[in-house]
Amino acid sequence: MTADEDPGQFDATACTTIPQVIARMKQIDAALPRNDGVAYFNRLYLQVTLAVDAATAGVTFKQPGFAEQLDVVFAALYFAAEETIRTGGECPVAWRPLVEERSTDRAPIQFAIAGMNAHIDHDLPIAVVKTCEQLNLTPANGSAAHADYQSVNGILGKVEGQVAGWYEQGLIADIVDIDAATKDVSNALAMWSIVDARNAAWSHARHLWNLRHVPALADLYCDMLARLVELSSRGILI
Repeated sequence: MTADEDPGQFDATACTTIPQVIARMKQIDAALPRNDGVAYFNRLYLQVTLAVDAATAGVTFKQPGFAEQLDVVFAALYFAAEETIRTGGECPVAWRPLVEERSTDRAPIQFAIAGMNAHIDHDLPIAVVKTCEQLNLTPANGSAAHADYQSVNGILGKVEGQVAGWYEQGLIADIVDIDAATKDVSNALAMWSIVDARNAAWSHARHLWNLRHVPALADLYCDMLARLVELSSRGILI
């Protein structure tokens, strides 16, 4: 995959490594208008991914392959949702608020957090289950995979403190009033936390894991989760 590929030809399952995930996010950033709601989320997601990738360089995880595979599977769910914007396909329920409101007048941080809400609260539990199935693991509390998951939580806790700085540097949005933007970011992050969302996502993943042999119940649980996330994202975008 190269940066000048036609975005319309992108396969959401094509990324198999973190560098490819990062390259795809940069490709999406280049294709979207600067002030597009999805673009604000994409840039935040890109900065978070870059920060975590740098912080984990040289780190030896307890469960080999789990953290990177989870990141790749996780990102693919966002890429699939983003693809519906370009193709006119049916947008996943959890992503509809961001996609439907992407051209409206909202603070950039609202769009960014609405995207993180959809991606972490809904997509991450599904990604954990898929990754565990692929690697023949169980998402059990106290497992090596869980320890690695929590290690990333620790890194993300530090990353949250960098978000206001990313706005000031223009990495996420072009802001004229820096003081107002920083206040918006602080207020938004006070109401929503990446780490808290990831902790909840792990719990949802364990429930989905226990339901995986009862497809009807698993589908019902996923549908309920998607609609709850849709509702909360609409609240974020008010």
